[in-house]
Order: sequence, then C-alpha cells, then structure tokens
Amino acid sequence: MTNAAVSTYKPSFSPLQLHSRSLAWQIGAVILGSLFLALSSYIEVPMVPVPVTMQTFAVTLVGALYGWRFGALTIAAWLVEGAAGFPVLAGGAAGIQHFVGPTGGYLFAFPVVGAVVGWLAERGWNGKRVMLAFAAMLIGNLLCLVLGTAWLAVMIGTEKAITFGFLPFIVGGLLKSALGAATLKLFSTDRAEQGDHSSGTR
Repeated sequence: MTNAAVSTYKPSFSPLQLHSRSLAWQIGAVILGSLFLALSSYIEVPMVPVPVTMQTFAVTLVGALYGWRFGALTIAAWLVEGAAGFPVLAGGAAGIQHFVGPTGGYLFAFPVVGAVVGWLAERGWNGKRVMLAFAAMLIGNLLCLVLGTAWLAVMIGTEKAITFGFLPFIVGGLLKSALGAATLKLFSTDRAEQGDHSSGTR
C-alpha cells in the first residue's frame, strides 16, 4: 500500500480559511456572519406574501466565503436567533411563527443554499473563475426560490405561489448573483495580491 491511500480534503478556495483557524476564531466568524445576515434582512422591499430582501445575497456569499460546513452552520445559527425572538429576520421580524408561515420554506432553504454554494466554491466555482462564481450564486438563488415556492404552494396553491413567490424574484436573483460573483472576485484579487507581496524579495 502507498502513503497516498489516505488523503485529507482541503478546500481549493477558502478566503477565511476557517478550517485551519482556532475554535475561538471560528466562533467569532459564526457570530460575525450571523450579524451580516441579520443586517441583510433589514434591506427590504415590502411585498405580499414574501418581501424582497438582501438575504439571499448574504446567504450565498456566506456559503461561498465560509465553505459549506461553516456556511451552513452560520446560517443555521442566524435562523435559531430569529426563532428565539431576536429581531434578525426580514425587516427586523422575529419569532417561530415565521417558520410556519408563507416565508417558512425560504428560511428553511437558506442553510441548504449556503451549503450548496459553499460546496461549489470549494471546488472552483469561486472568484478565480467569475462566470462559475456567478453560476454558483445563481444556482443558490434558484434553489431558494424553488424550495420556498414549493412550501408556499402548499399554503396558497401552485399557481399563486409561482405568481407571488417565484416570478417577482427572478430579476433580483440575477442581480444578486452578479453582485455576489463580483464580491468573490474582489476577495480572490485581494488574496492574489497578498500572495504576490508575501513571495516578493526583501
């Protein structure tokens, strides 16, 4: 047998490198990430039955930057805060009732979305390949809409769910995907510049 029989997986792209940080650093990152998610919830355009927010932008970005494990964990921590009564959901909302109402499907979809985008980012769908980063963000936004609309369809019917819970968010999903990809590109550029500086002569 060779020594290559067992290998440890390391993400190909992880700007924050959370997998190699101390526990205190990781906990701090989860707290800061949940605060970022909460702030994104306050950027809201009221609509019925589901408001437009920057939550999906924040969810996909956290997934891509944190990686799928820490991304999903951070998003789940934010949702637990909201369920516990902290005003961190859309427009400062809070309470368990939002998880069983029209927005419940979207909320439950968020950790899944973060994990999927993080998994893709770790495999090259990131700022180093901006079109793939855009595709990863778009997949995340689409997945959120599909799962959220499916939940909504149980409550108000399929036709109304698509009309009010899917179609109005398509353009926003495209724009937020582009913004997310551009943000990842900036992180990738910063890391490349840091690498150039660290490898320079003294």
